[in-house]
Amino acid sequence: MTQTMSAVLAEDESLLRQFLKKKLEKLWPELTVVGEAEDGLAAVELIGALKPTVAFLDIRMPELTGLEVATQIADASPDTHIVFVTAYHEYAVAAFERGAVDYVLKPIQEDRLQTTIERLKERIEADDKDAPTLPDNMSQLIATLKREMRSGAEGTPEYMRWIKASLGSTLKLIDVKDVLFFNSDEKYTRVVTETEEALIRKPLRELLDELDPNIFWQIHRGTIVNVNAIAGVTRDFRGDATVKVKNHKETLKVSRPFSHLFKQM
Repeated sequence: MTQTMSAVLAEDESLLRQFLKKKLEKLWPELTVVGEAEDGLAAVELIGALKPTVAFLDIRMPELTGLEVATQIADASPDTHIVFVTAYHEYAVAAFERGAVDYVLKPIQEDRLQTTIERLKERIEADDKDAPTLPDNMSQLIATLKREMRSGAEGTPEYMRWIKASLGSTLKLIDVKDVLFFNSDEKYTRVVTETEEALIRKPLRELLDELDPNIFWQIHRGTIVNVNAIAGVTRDFRGDATVKVKNHKETLKVSRPFSHLFKQM
């Protein structure tokens, strides 16, 4: 008898959530997405009510983090397999690889998601009563990650919050959250918001190291876009993608090395 498999997706960014959903539909057609949540509280309610086979949890969400959601659903839905979707790298990868959970790094890569799916299938199909349960294995991992997130321990990214930029002869501090995109030539980088443009001397390669990869994606050798500012993606007859930016007339070209970010969109 074929087992019915279901999933809940918890991710506060709609574009990323829909991207993950479409990738799952392509790579795992037997899995049905039965619920979507934009914050941690909604995720707890959905998972408790629907008891999905799998829950994909963004680590950083409003109301409750993905780690807090995992802790709260341990009793309500003990058979749900947890996959964390995260922008953390070194310490998170090491921790997840040792634990009874899996992870997907942002921006989501299809081959890595396929690996996660295969691991989940093996766990779901295995009827090993001697295997440790998910909540038992998660407790120490979750405690460790929470501690590191709170303390800002080494390995936890500290991202840029403000940009000091030139507007004519005036220096101004720009909140990174207000930036729609960065566009760079050989010497300067344009910082573009809804209301103004400014120039900084920091090259794109340095910006990439300081910006949160959960929010800012490089889509071209000279362009980084704020995911929250993406209004849509269009393609020409060759399949080349162009990003439309919210509240701005300029469009941004996506180069081939980064086109995988927008497949199925």
